[in-house]
Amino acid sequence: MESYGLDFHNEMILEEYRLKMPEYILLRHVVMQQLDNFVSEVDIELNQMDSRIKAEKSLVGKLLRKGHKYQSLTDITDILGVRIIAYYNEDVDRIASMAEKYFDIDWPNSVDKRKMHQFDSFGYNSLHYICRIPRSLYYDAEHPELNEISFELQMRTALQHVWSDIQHDLGYKLDIETPVEYHRALSRLAGMLELADMEFSRIRADIIEHRRRVTALMEQGKLGDVPLDGDTFNAYLQQQPFDKLNKYIASINNAELYRSSALKFLPILRRLGINTLADVEKMLNDNYNDAYQLALSQLGPNDIDILSDTIGIQNLCIVHIIKTGGGIAGLHRFFDDINGAQPANLELAEMVMQQAKRLSFANNN
Repeated sequence: MESYGLDFHNEMILEEYRLKMPEYILLRHVVMQQLDNFVSEVDIELNQMDSRIKAEKSLVGKLLRKGHKYQSLTDITDILGVRIIAYYNEDVDRIASMAEKYFDIDWPNSVDKRKMHQFDSFGYNSLHYICRIPRSLYYDAEHPELNEISFELQMRTALQHVWSDIQHDLGYKLDIETPVEYHRALSRLAGMLELADMEFSRIRADIIEHRRRVTALMEQGKLGDVPLDGDTFNAYLQQQPFDKLNKYIASINNAELYRSSALKFLPILRRLGINTLADVEKMLNDNYNDAYQLALSQLGPNDIDILSDTIGIQNLCIVHIIKTGGGIAGLHRFFDDINGAQPANLELAEMVMQQAKRLSFANNN
């Protein structure tokens, strides 16, 4: 084995490290499995979760620098390191709370670097917990030592992680003093990123509150107060407002309906002057029977046995375009929107207009 020039005491620690490597490998597996379960339980979306066992040369470097601090390998608490990277500061707090609930935390040796308030410390603003697995969480009679080995759990945001990597790549943490002009520039960027981290959290909180307000308005039936946007339309679609019409149309040929997203109709609805969920509801109620009659004229002569469950909203849009005087040009643009621009769309628009002219709603407009 390679000789590193360690004194006898640190050589013994290094030998203990080599002997206990299988235990650390097993502990790594157990810890990651438990963390996977915890994160799934609280439904936090992560940017990354990984782990590493300190390499031998890395441990040697630590022993050469400050080996006098350690009585044995157990005093080195970061042989196994686990890193969890979340997108938002509040999710870091939730992960920390989860760790406190399930793991034994060595508080004297744990640190919340976010509270250090150093003006240039953004890249290192992570939570570092020194943990052990309690027997109440996991116990293996063949490996009781797993409950005695400490590991380090680092928790930070994605921006903190990226900044830390950039600093490392720039050599910002080298012992050589960074020239003051670069130090200032990096500090300014750190402040901007810290502000961005806070703003992402604030915006997410605002969006969540907006969605709660929208849900409350929908539950109260105040659809006129709900503007039509991606969030509100998606929430509206969860209620399957077009389901009855879809099934009514499918009954013409006893066709099967397959799922397809109606979200692609959002920009079309906006262009048609549909600005609130009440407008969508009005279009549905006002054009329900005409949309069915149009489908009957299209499907009656055919034996189509499978339809998209966007057939209802599609025919509602067609009827609305014809009733509001959009004509062939309006239908042409509609089919370009849903099918992509292609020459066949004009022919389709002309054909649909001819079919509609045989129906009362088209003749009355």
